[in-house]
Amino acid sequence: MLLTLPPGRRGWVVTSLGVAQTISWASSYYIPAVLAAPMAASFGLSPVWVFGAFSMAMVVSATVGPWAGARIDRIGGRGVLMLSNLIFATGLAILAAAPSVPVLFGGWAIIGLGMGMGLYEAAFASLAAIYGKEARGPITGITLIAGFASTVGWPLSGLMLASWGWREACLGWALIHLFLALPLNAVLPRGSQKIVPTEALIAEGPPPPRHALWLLAFVFAATWFNSTAMAAHLPGLLQAAGSSPAVAIAAGALIGPAQVAARVLEFGLLRRFHPLASARLAASSHPVAAICLLVLGGPAAYAFALLHGAGNGILTIAKGTLPLALFGQSGYGARLGWLNAPARILQAAAPLVFGAALAAWGLNAIWLTAGIGVLATAALLVLRR
Repeated sequence: MLLTLPPGRRGWVVTSLGVAQTISWASSYYIPAVLAAPMAASFGLSPVWVFGAFSMAMVVSATVGPWAGARIDRIGGRGVLMLSNLIFATGLAILAAAPSVPVLFGGWAIIGLGMGMGLYEAAFASLAAIYGKEARGPITGITLIAGFASTVGWPLSGLMLASWGWREACLGWALIHLFLALPLNAVLPRGSQKIVPTEALIAEGPPPPRHALWLLAFVFAATWFNSTAMAAHLPGLLQAAGSSPAVAIAAGALIGPAQVAARVLEFGLLRRFHPLASARLAASSHPVAAICLLVLGGPAAYAFALLHGAGNGILTIAKGTLPLALFGQSGYGARLGWLNAPARILQAAAPLVFGAALAAWGLNAIWLTAGIGVLATAALLVLRR
């Protein structure tokens, strides 16, 4: 029999799921930054092809997310998350053994399937199945831990690449899924596998208004677009503002700590407020940061990174807590999957779209993401509790 943790052991649940999420993010979302160039070179391709395969994986994850969320609503998250580890391991093993480009793309497609079943949306839905409307704290907790996915993932991928090669690095991540992430997900409480009684679903009242769902889907898509665009092009943007390459890289390194610091703030002070209030504050941080960069230029690089990073850190939590607070637990997993599907698709397009804008307009490309941030903030102001 599998050892499981009782739901009351909240700290252990959060730690286990948080570490498993760190592995899932580090071995999927964050590996192209380190492995794309050598992966492409071994096939005589430009790295653009590998990033294209990764974009395809994110589109696959968008199509799978609603099904995975609905499955978690019915039976809980433990089985779905464990299956995602097996799928991640399979996709990574296929990458490691890929003899041709079509097989490489097939491996990325399978990783996309794992992303749709095993990243934040599935973890948030699993916590909602365990703790119901009290899941805000645990959701914040796992994002605090998984916020270090790039901090852990990039150096570890780089170390495996330097020591063995990119194929062995993919195989190493596959083994980490099987021997660490899978057992961690396996100890999630059995309570997360209970079917929600029909009476409990009816008790939560009528379904949420359609316009509120559309508004929230737009907010998630807009903020994911901005987040991914900055992740791909922040150093280039800061250099366009007048920063030196060293300053641009140093400022970019502040994004991670700013995200974690903001999540600590959400876990402490901001948890007293409705998630809608903290989401509005977070969504407005990127436009404010953009104005600072446009007005002050290069000297505002650090302020821009801190403001953008802090807002992005809180918005990651809001993607789990807002639907729960606004619409309740009934159908939460499936709803979360549908709300985030447009975000995944725009996320796949963000590096290309913003990269083209940066090449054409230079620093003025920031008007694009600033405008999107203003619209997201306006949409959150329209939403009501």
